[in-house]
Amino acid sequence: MNVMFPGESAEYRAARDRLLLQEVSLRRATEAVAAARRKLPPGGLVPQDYVFQGAGADGAPADVRLSELFAPGKDSLVIYGFMFPRHPGDDRPGPREGRTARLKLEEGPCPSCTALLDQLDGAVEHVTQRVNFAVVAKAPLPRLLAFAEERGWRRLRLLSAAGNAYRRDYLAETADGASMPMLNVFRRDGEEIRHFWGSELLYAPTDDPAHGPRHLGTIEPLWNLFDLTPDGRGTDWDEQLSY
Repeated sequence: MNVMFPGESAEYRAARDRLLLQEVSLRRATEAVAAARRKLPPGGLVPQDYVFQGAGADGAPADVRLSELFAPGKDSLVIYGFMFPRHPGDDRPGPREGRTARLKLEEGPCPSCTALLDQLDGAVEHVTQRVNFAVVAKAPLPRLLAFAEERGWRRLRLLSAAGNAYRRDYLAETADGASMPMLNVFRRDGEEIRHFWGSELLYAPTDDPAHGPRHLGTIEPLWNLFDLTPDGRGTDWDEQLSY
């Protein structure tokens, strides 16, 4: 490649070319992992047609089954486990105003999940052209919908799993009931619905605790943008509900 930017030194160009080789290797590895993921054998059958609660056509609460989250012609379903309530060890400030601000801190939403969902709310209109997408939380539906209104979310499909075992069964909840930000993908094949993939990297040991699990690192613009800057992600900043 014959690429140069104004004012760069020969030292910079040599280092940048070496880095480019690493970036090419990373791209190949990313593509290889995605290909291996697509070749996974059939996962386990979903043990029950979980009943969630979501907003009906008239805005009133309505039961919706997992099988009903599959639109005609779209056989993949992505479900993100929203930590609402937040993890017990999360002491970041809650919302400053609105109905959600009146909740006890431990009953409120996770700031990191909220930051991710802020980003996905803009992407989901494009995502749902090909796959089904839903957000599931343990919080009661009225709390979910109130918070969505406060955040200005317009496209996310929000569901309460307060009355079923979905979160426990699919690792979005610990044995003692604490929420976890697990993302799961399901596949419909005829009358069968099977689990396809889950972000199990959430539970894998990390090479450096400061880096975190990065189990959804490839889909979150925020942290990936930080990675492109001289300061990187840093260790003294985290997402907040307000700044």
